[in-house]
Amino acid sequence: MNIDQLLSANAKSMRRSAIRDLLSVATRPEIISFGGGFPSPETFPIEELKTIMMDIMNEKGAAALQYGSTEGDVSLRQEISKLYKEDGMDVPIKNILITTASQQAIDLLARIFIDPGDVIVCGLPSYLGALQAFWSYQCKPYGLRNNDRLDEAINALIAAGKKPKFIYSIPDFQNPSGETMSVEERKYVVGVAKKYDLLIIEDSPYKMIRFEGESLPTMYSMCPERVVLLGTFSKTFVPGFRLGWVAAADNIIERLIVAKQSSDLCTPIFNQMVAARYLQSGSFQKNIVKIKDLYRRKKNVMIKAFEDYMPEGVTWTNPAGGLFLFLRLPEQYDTRELFNIAIKENVAFVIGEAFHCDDSGKNTMRLNFSYADDDKIVEGVKRLANAIKLLYKEHSK
Repeated sequence: MNIDQLLSANAKSMRRSAIRDLLSVATRPEIISFGGGFPSPETFPIEELKTIMMDIMNEKGAAALQYGSTEGDVSLRQEISKLYKEDGMDVPIKNILITTASQQAIDLLARIFIDPGDVIVCGLPSYLGALQAFWSYQCKPYGLRNNDRLDEAINALIAAGKKPKFIYSIPDFQNPSGETMSVEERKYVVGVAKKYDLLIIEDSPYKMIRFEGESLPTMYSMCPERVVLLGTFSKTFVPGFRLGWVAAADNIIERLIVAKQSSDLCTPIFNQMVAARYLQSGSFQKNIVKIKDLYRRKKNVMIKAFEDYMPEGVTWTNPAGGLFLFLRLPEQYDTRELFNIAIKENVAFVIGEAFHCDDSGKNTMRLNFSYADDDKIVEGVKRLANAIKLLYKEHSK
């Protein structure tokens, strides 16, 4: 049966993940992959979770296996509120909604705010999962680079009858670039949002994984009435639990609750109970210290390998936290072409073009440093450097 005539306009607007499609060819055991956004398994508190899970099953097994509220487990929301309090923010639990990872939060926000043809403003590059959600609701993301003036761009869009619905930003250790917005840049974005009466979606999956420098204030703390703050435990606890959350004003949380009810009713309550108990034990904060130490070392190993092996013309970001960094080749090269060479060299990465809503960034790539062992990071960089040299050689003919 040909279902094309039955598909909705939204379904026809959906785009496959270039990351997952490209990396599906990189599953051979001999390939060293820097492609996924995987946390290190070394950070998973397996033994502690065994104990917590058994305690919960013994104490409240029936409740843990039952449906939960759409808003989320009260104990977990209380613990998230405490985390924000430690960061200097007052976020009551009534303003916190638990989601099935922050990816669901992005999708729900797109659903309640985007109509077909709407424009949103985002970075160049920007998180592919968010772009996929926006595209699936027939949105037209408008990308800006760091040196572009946000106020001028929005003013021009409004003049053209295309006022954006919101600004989407990842201010801390951005995926994919690894870059962080300064306090002044955050204040500027908030000021522009106030001037033009816009929302800001502040996606913050990596803020707690700062291993260099001082923590910076969220845009939410600067303007909670017009900033929607997203968080997740996928990078700081365990990704398989798929636990995320939204912190937002009452009127936005109420709309998101209704949207979530028709999506999945509730996030699995057992996972929420386990996470809450883990945070209550104090182990979460102790493990964050371990995570930061581990990722600082891995990032430094990768940067040192770049310095030792990368050919002339290759540049890279040097993030102070998170899981990713960004490489740039000279403008005339295409990393999609490089990817095919790299696979033959048994190393994989993600092409940077996938993170650009305007199909630019063809000379860029994202690398993950959190997952591979140190020796594989060095060997993988050697292989990637050799692939780049082969690309250079091919183009010199």
